Amino acid sequence: MSTQRDAYKDAGVDIEAGDEVVDRIGRHVRSTYRAGVIGDIGGFGGLFSLMGRYRDPILVSGTDGVGTKLLLAQQLKKHTTIGQDLVAMCVNDVVVCGAEPLFFLDYFATGKLDPAEAEQVIAGVAAGCRIAGCALIGGETAEMPGMYKPGHYDLAGFCVGAVERDRIVDPTRIGPGDVLVGLPSSGPHSNGYSLIRKLVDGLDMAEEHGCGRPLGDALLEPTRIYVKELLALHASDRMLGAAHITGGGFTGNVPRMFPPGIGAVMHKGSWPMDGVWPLLRERGQLTDAEMWRTFNAGLGMVLAVRRSDADAVAAELGGYIVGETVADAAGECRL
Repeated sequence: MSTQRDAYKDAGVDIEAGDEVVDRIGRHVRSTYRAGVIGDIGGFGGLFSLMGRYRDPILVSGTDGVGTKLLLAQQLKKHTTIGQDLVAMCVNDVVVCGAEPLFFLDYFATGKLDPAEAEQVIAGVAAGCRIAGCALIGGETAEMPGMYKPGHYDLAGFCVGAVERDRIVDPTRIGPGDVLVGLPSSGPHSNGYSLIRKLVDGLDMAEEHGCGRPLGDALLEPTRIYVKELLALHASDRMLGAAHITGGGFTGNVPRMFPPGIGAVMHKGSWPMDGVWPLLRERGQLTDAEMWRTFNAGLGMVLAVRRSDADAVAAELGGYIVGETVADAAGECRL
């Protein structure tokens, strides 16, 4: 009995494994479907209709990855939440414009495809999409022998949202004397992990190290998704601006929501920095300046609101009043 040679599989690409991944992720993908989705998984392109939903829609797009937090997930062999990180990094950028995230696409690349592992990752992407209210309408699974070391993979994501033209968040509404409200992060989110991994190297990830739970769990806590809270706040016309605190920390991201001539002063100690933050600061002997420009340091989103709205917004969203806007020709955020 003869067997047919599979030259592509001999080269390291298993088409059958790819087909198995598609079969495995179908139910996760369909769990994200919402009004506007056309068709089903497996097409060459993801289709979505805006018909009847907007008067004058402006599309808002965002793309990102998860960075070296992936290496920690792969080291600990915990793949179920890293997909939410991917979604969060994209949808949190889109929503600060006032846009509703509509659909998402992902790119998963690895050297040798493990269908069970890939399913765990994509299930996390689907979970993030459900939290954000956007549909996972497409993606790509790429097996590339020699490109990645055994046991390693990479992720990228792409989100498209929409907002009415006259409802785009307008930075010119922000002036001196407005108030900054910080919304708590769930941890380091998906930034600063090149430094974090260096700082925790050699520590037992199963031990708490003062974090209140195993260090590995604390560091893999998925990025918080702020979409529903910000859309509701924007609908009530109380969100003058919003900054997603990612790479660059406060000093790099807070000024991005301001018009020219406006800066900010944030007050150290006006929000808690618990969980992993004391450990990271101590292990690295990090200065305040290093904390503020590298990490979110406990605040994943900073909002600009009117002074008259600040107390109510902070109470409703579980946030903290952390500073105010000031006239500043350089447009800087100072702490």
